[in-house]
Amino acid sequence: MVKIVAFLLLSIPVVIFSWRSLSRLTNHGFYRFLAWECILWLTVNNITYWFRDPFCFRQIVSWIFLFYCIYPATAGAILMKRKGKTDKTRDGSLYTFEKTTELVDTGIFKTIRHPLYSSLLFLTWGIFLKHVTLYMLVFALLSTAFLFATALMEERENIAFFGEKYREYRKKTKMFIPYIL
Repeated sequence: MVKIVAFLLLSIPVVIFSWRSLSRLTNHGFYRFLAWECILWLTVNNITYWFRDPFCFRQIVSWIFLFYCIYPATAGAILMKRKGKTDKTRDGSLYTFEKTTELVDTGIFKTIRHPLYSSLLFLTWGIFLKHVTLYMLVFALLSTAFLFATALMEERENIAFFGEKYREYRKKTKMFIPYIL
């Protein structure tokens, strides 16, 4: 019961942050919200296991994923802010940092198209590895599926906005992990 109450309370800011995109299934923000909710559920359920058996292989890999997830999010956000040239008139369901008018294809964006979602994937699996159960595997897989759906929806939006330039960019980059995926 405590976990459910904690999840519901912690979901309030996620809902507040996401409310603009929740009414449209074709908006990437809808699927991102679902991924965040899965990540939140994983966190609430696994929080008591974060420091148990700290030197086992699973925990070490978990911490590597959790620390690594900071890099793509930070690098991606900084580049989007610096080079994205924001247009406040763009789609009202987008957040300011998402309303870029210039395709950012340098830095981390030179090898992956979705560093922020990549970060959330590493966060998901880092949290999952804290306490591996079949039940939590379902939420980790759901989060992963929602992040893929988020990226695919965002790519549709980017093709509509940037056109052929984005199609060419897609051919040169991977979605989440450089040279792999």
